[in-house]
Amino acid sequence: MNEQTVRTLVQAGAVRKVHIVGVGARVHVEIETPAGTTAATTTRGGIKTWSTLDTCARWVRALGIGSARLDL
Repeated sequence: MNEQTVRTLVQAGAVRKVHIVGVGARVHVEIETPAGTTAATTTRGGIKTWSTLDTCARWVRALGIGSARLDL
């Protein structure tokens, strides 16, 4: 699910929960919707990852999401 799709789902109110998941030294975001849970992806189709937690949290906040769960 790319950033544009996530933004559309947030605006429609279809996002139930957001999980920031730490795997090794990287973090990624998983979006929970009524259809299931999917990781945020890049435009090329790979999983979108960040090297720091604060940059990931800023990205989530910029989407209009006010809360997220952190899974380490």
